[in-house]
Amino acid sequence: MRVMCGRFRCVMAADQRPLNEVVFLTVAEVASVMRVSKMTVYRLVHSGHLPAIRVGRSFRVPEQAVHEYLRESYVGVETA
Repeated sequence: MRVMCGRFRCVMAADQRPLNEVVFLTVAEVASVMRVSKMTVYRLVHSGHLPAIRVGRSFRVPEQAVHEYLRESYVGVETA
């Protein structure tokens, strides 16, 4: 997911929503949604698997990116 800024507004490239409409989650909130540790979220961010922006010394992850990551990572169980 890439952020592109024009002269008058910034949008997220993946879904073309204005940045002021994007909901950003903290690492702790992402960990809670995914039911993993904060360290796992940091690893996903640093490896590039989960896009994030840096705000000061902390990270913010677009909520939609979390849902896309989970959707792409879903492993269905086949029944016989």
